[in-house]
Formats: sequence, structure tokens, C-alpha cells
Amino acid sequence: MGAEMIVLVLLVGTALAFDFTNGFHDTGNAMATTIATGALKPKTAVLLAGVLNLVGAFLSVEVALTVTTSVLKVQDGKTGHLLPSIDASTGLTIIFAGLIGGILWNLLTWLFGIPSSSSHALFGGLIGAGLAALGTAGVNWIGVTQKVLIPALAAPVIACLVAACGTWLVYRITRNVAQKRREEGFRWGQIATASLVALSHGTNDAQKTMGVIALALITTGHLTGDVKEQGLPFWIIFSCAVAIGLGTYLGGWRVIRTLGRGLVEIESPQGFAAEASSAAIILSSSAAGMALSTTHVATGSILGSGVGKPGAEVRWAVARRMALAWLVTLPAAGIVGALSFWISHGVARLTSPLVGDGLIFLILVGLSAYMWRRSRRPTVDHNNVNADWDDSTNSVLPADGGEAAKAPDDKAAV
Repeated sequence: MGAEMIVLVLLVGTALAFDFTNGFHDTGNAMATTIATGALKPKTAVLLAGVLNLVGAFLSVEVALTVTTSVLKVQDGKTGHLLPSIDASTGLTIIFAGLIGGILWNLLTWLFGIPSSSSHALFGGLIGAGLAALGTAGVNWIGVTQKVLIPALAAPVIACLVAACGTWLVYRITRNVAQKRREEGFRWGQIATASLVALSHGTNDAQKTMGVIALALITTGHLTGDVKEQGLPFWIIFSCAVAIGLGTYLGGWRVIRTLGRGLVEIESPQGFAAEASSAAIILSSSAAGMALSTTHVATGSILGSGVGKPGAEVRWAVARRMALAWLVTLPAAGIVGALSFWISHGVARLTSPLVGDGLIFLILVGLSAYMWRRSRRPTVDHNNVNADWDDSTNSVLPADGGEAAKAPDDKAAV
């Protein structure tokens, strides 16, 4: 096996690792409110989300096509071939470094329970690596603006407004219904809407990794021509679907906790409205090929559900921390992507591209292992994800999964 093929195999494995982190980082987008209201037990919720993420990944490839053409300028727009000015080794290192930027930012924000955008982490890493390698000419600025930046600004605002209106209508229509009966009814409705969000998440986020792998294959000449006409190889779609499904099943409990308990004290009618809003926006954007941040949409919807219910408690301090993380995601992942490229390229000039890419891969493994170990202190899992929120520490109390950690109205949980 040649050096280029070894790097390609490492890159595909790293891309699937990113897809895996995307799954557990973004599980809360679909299931946080359902878990918080007790509509589903935590383990049941993440299993359902994992299966539907896997199914959703097979439904469309529009977003994958966006990733191959709208972020980096490494291929000819007419033929789909790699540009003559870029050799395969440099192209692979750019993509490799971009993935490292995305994975490390995903793990860091997961460690602190911040629901940041996995999509923007990936795009930031790719943009940073592209700038480091090729300068401003290496980035498709028009595509980034139209397909990434504009949706990033508009999506959470639209989601917030839609969810706020939906929540107000729900409470208005059911104002004469007994609270207990209303809560029970909307818990069943939440199962349907949360499932739709999980399905739509698969159609959007899994495709981003498909696009990255396709771009790597274009770089090495294993995939040529117009991907939109030829489609993607089945093994790419299948492997990405399985990776995001497994990641979702594991459950990013820290992020689920922040979305379900930290932002709004949520009831089942609010959860129903938030999930319905999220699903509608994500599905419509996937059909249009927009690489939307499902995290931005879900968070905007949850925030809107708090705004739309009179007297609801919204923790604006938590919302501000989330917004700050959103602003930092693209440049932070970009810096990591650029540094990764420079390290690999510098070592490659002294040795070989295989050694350079192998070094940044080992750095990724080491930092990932460190953050995983840190996440064990304290552990957040299905036993304590619904414990009372302490905003001063963002901690889970009690951490042993005692009475406060149980889902509200445990008898109503499915």
C-alpha cells in the first residue's frame, strides 16, 4: 500500500470519527426536550434518535454536494477534477487538517456541555486549513456566504420566531384543557416530532461527512466527474449513516442536559412546538442543499418555546454563553485547522507527507483521549441528565442518579 493510500485510509477513518462525534454532540437537538419532559426515557430516546439518524442519512445527498463544491476551491467546477495547481498530497492534508479542527472543537464544547455547531466546526476547520495552504484563493467565499454564513445567522432567529408563535398557539388552543391531561397528550406528540427531528438531522449532518470523504476521493482521483450526476458510492453513504447513528445512540449527555434543563424549564407543549419547528426548518434546508447548523435551529426553537409561553423561565445567561460559542466556533476551528496543516506540511518538508499527516493524527488521538478522561469528572449520563440545574456551576446534583435525577413524572415516560 502506497503512502498516499495510507493517508487516504487514515483520512476516511478520521472523517467517520468526526461523523461519530457529530452524532453524540447533536443528539440533544432531537431528544433533549423529550427527555426533559419525560416523554421518553433517556436510553429509549437516544436509541430511537440513532436509528432515525441512520435512516435519514440515506434520504438525500444535496448537502453532501454542497460540501464538495461550496467550501474549498480544490476542483474544477466543470469537470469535477482536482485543480492542476494542487497536488493530491496537499489536498489530502488540507482535508485532514480541517477534520482535526472540527473534531477537537466538537469534543471541547461537548466537555463543557455547550451545544455548538458541529457543521460550523467542520467548515471552520476546512476553511482554516484551506487558507493556510492556498491563501484566500483556496476558499469558495460565495459558496460559504450563501450556504453557510447566511443560514447561520437566519436559522436560529427564524426557528425562535416560529417556535414562539407555535408555543403561544398551543397554549392558547388548549387553555381550557386540564394541565395534567394536556401534558400527557403532548408527551405522545413529542415522540412523533422528536422522531422527525432525528430523521431530518440524518438527512443534513451525516451528508457533511459524506461530502468530505467524496472530496478526498476526488483529490486522489478515485472519484471523478460530476458527483451530482453520478451520485455517491454506496459504501460512503452506508458508513457515514452507521457512524452518526452509533454516535447518536451513545448520547452526548452533557449537551442534552444543557438543552433540556439549562436553557428553559420546559413543558411538553413547549417541547412539541420546538421540535415541530426544528424539523420543518431542517428538512426544508436539506432539500435546498443548505449545510444548516441543526444545533442553531434546535437551540433557537427551544429558546422560542420559552419566549412563547407567558411566565416561562428563560436562562438568558446560558443563552449568551451559547451565542458566544457560536461566534467563536468558525474561527476557533479554523485556527486549529490551520495549525494542523502547518505542522503536517512543515514535518512533510523534512521527511514525507505520510509522516506529517501521521503526526497530526497522533496529536488528535492524544488530545481526544485527554478530553474523554476529563469528561469522567463528573460523569453525566442517562442516570443524572435530568437532575436539577445549578446555574452557578452547571453541575448535576446529585451525581449518583438519585431522586432528583429521575425524569419528571417517571410513570408517564415511555
